[in-house]
Amino acid sequence: MEGLGRLFNVVPQANGVHIPLKNAGGVTFICFEDDGSQIVTLKESADGLSEQNLAVISKVYKGPGVGGVWTKVTQNAAATFDLADDTANDAIAIYVSASQLSDGFNCVELTNDGGNPVIAIIHDLNTQRKPELLARSVV
Repeated sequence: MEGLGRLFNVVPQANGVHIPLKNAGGVTFICFEDDGSQIVTLKESADGLSEQNLAVISKVYKGPGVGGVWTKVTQNAAATFDLADDTANDAIAIYVSASQLSDGFNCVELTNDGGNPVIAIIHDLNTQRKPELLARSVV
């Protein structure tokens, strides 16, 4: 059986898109900026409305965009993360659990400054389906 639909769903262009976590355990955002200078901001919403900052980014993994070793970076929980011109590690991975959302909120949105690429991997799906039968993965 394939991973898509069983283990995960994916939104290839997720920069600034509301990702619903109603039927998933969490989402991992993969971000890339060729020169490493990226600032990301995380928000939560109720079905794409009533958006507010979600200050839960405390652990980020950074690594080379062409593959290599991931390095853990920690910070005080915040709604933003600044990679600060790390040209050797120009990709980052940030995990958000559905349990981290505030009461009444069911979606997350990550925005990478300058429109840089963001891929959302929605995982721990509550209902497994064939890829062609997956529910819509954006609001």
